[in-house]
Amino acid sequence: MRVNLIDFNIAVGKHKPRTFQGMPNQSSCPFCDVKNLTGILATEGNIILLKNKYNVMEPSDQLVLIETDQCRSDIPEYSREHMRRLVRFGLSHWLTMVNSGDYQSVVFFKNFGPLSGGTLRHPHMQIIGFPKINPALMYEPEEFQGVPVITQNGVEVNISTQPRVGFTEINLNLTAAAYSSKVAFAEEKVQSPAPLPLPGAMDTLADYIQGAVAFLKEIHQRENFSYNLFFYIYQGRVHVRLMPRYPTSPLFIGYSIHLNPTNREQTAKQLREKLALI
Repeated sequence: MRVNLIDFNIAVGKHKPRTFQGMPNQSSCPFCDVKNLTGILATEGNIILLKNKYNVMEPSDQLVLIETDQCRSDIPEYSREHMRRLVRFGLSHWLTMVNSGDYQSVVFFKNFGPLSGGTLRHPHMQIIGFPKINPALMYEPEEFQGVPVITQNGVEVNISTQPRVGFTEINLNLTAAAYSSKVAFAEEKVQSPAPLPLPGAMDTLADYIQGAVAFLKEIHQRENFSYNLFFYIYQGRVHVRLMPRYPTSPLFIGYSIHLNPTNREQTAKQLREKLALI
């Protein structure tokens, strides 16, 4: 069976705090109680990287990246400078783990909203190092293809034509132009070491992520709108996927049938108009 499997420690997981309305075992937000945080690895202003107290996946090393000290905020509300600082900080620490040689795979992602798979409302991301997860099984290259939206500073945005699940999945792919001309990229799926993009490319990526999240929140008018950000490395370059989250289609869950929205061209036009103003 060509899948990655990992143990989830239920005994640890049942003690995780939950602050989304309607979830059981609600508690005060642990990320707001900064003075009692433990396992802090790095900080930059009010951005904090620390060890996850609830390391539920075994074997793995789970880190939490607290994005801000503003508990009820989210990416669209950040200042441009804060968003850029957050992306540079996150990419740097993620790629450091990727290139450490300690893990077979390192994932970097964000849950936001009650349907995203997370339990805490406070804006945060996660970086998880897996010693025994095969990166070649995490994605297919075709998933990064799509209807072109905009390209700048080596950052290419598209609306996926091979959605992972369905409904307005947005790709933000870094091309070779996002890196130093001294970097040579292989054609293989996985390349190590994975270089850090140029500062201008990281800033453009941050701007476009911020604009794309704001766009999704505008077109998906829901009080509990949820989404995920997933970061990948394909052929040595960073690729990001922004996915709105709804109750997942039973066709996908039961039969792996992906839903292909018919309004991609219209959505690409709308997103292009928004990102062109950044």
